[in-house]
Amino acid sequence: MRIVFMGTPDYAVKTLEKIIEAGHEVCAVFAQPDKPVGRKHILTAPPVKVCALEHNIPVYQPETLKDGSAKQILEDIAPDAIVVVAYGKILPEEILNIPKYGCINGHASLLPKYRGASPIQWCIVCGETETGVTTMYMDKGMDTGDILETEKVKIGGNETAEQLFERLSVVSADLMVSTLSKLERGEVTPKKQNEAEATYAPIIKKEMALLDFNKTAKELSCAVRGYYSWPCAYFFLNGKRIKVISAVEGIKTEKCAGSIFSVDGKLYVSCKDSSLEILELQPEGSKPMFAKQFLNGNQIPDGTAVDKND
Repeated sequence: MRIVFMGTPDYAVKTLEKIIEAGHEVCAVFAQPDKPVGRKHILTAPPVKVCALEHNIPVYQPETLKDGSAKQILEDIAPDAIVVVAYGKILPEEILNIPKYGCINGHASLLPKYRGASPIQWCIVCGETETGVTTMYMDKGMDTGDILETEKVKIGGNETAEQLFERLSVVSADLMVSTLSKLERGEVTPKKQNEAEATYAPIIKKEMALLDFNKTAKELSCAVRGYYSWPCAYFFLNGKRIKVISAVEGIKTEKCAGSIFSVDGKLYVSCKDSSLEILELQPEGSKPMFAKQFLNGNQIPDGTAVDKND
């Protein structure tokens, strides 16, 4: 097939590479514009652009798809299919109608669950034990198009969003190559999504990762895993931000929610039903450290509580 690929971050690179390896002709790549990165604000190309240029594929980075210029480019290319994986822009209807085999999206959830921007993080935050990848026809809605193929994946009990991103990027790449092959042979039967089962995964914002110790230990441990490595779960202690890198459900306690305490060199914060054991953390202005290191360098008087979230 003649393919136009649309994607931006690392997650999408594996799909682009697999499509190339499968022998499809990738005529062009669309990615988000280069952005300033780091304290020095160095203008940096997105990973998909870097990959495309390594394969000598033309790259387009329009600020918008709505002014007609992208439509003209795509009509001139005349692709058989447009493949979209974590591109970050909504495709207008005039573009959806261009390719022969349609616009095919690789979405990192088992649709119709977790439509939207952050399905990988959100399924872990919500305590799911299973997720997956869906290939689907794109339409005017947000991840509402007909399903083409799905692949289920078990979520590890201690798996973080960062780890799940890596695993699903491989699954997504393989599934997209499978879908393209079956579409070309006429072996796929699109399936309507069940709107009654639809849920949404919102855009992750930093303030969402502030831990609320009035929740259960299970909810908090899921939040720590889901928000790692960005924005990273956190709480405040004596006005200082403490990032929680890893944590598990801890011991039972009668202490008030939000009370910090230690037992046998282990660090706990009491919560709604028991406690959260913090394994690794990063105090503001310091490097990441294990709980024992933190306790060695910080006196935690009995009755100390985290700062209130309000």
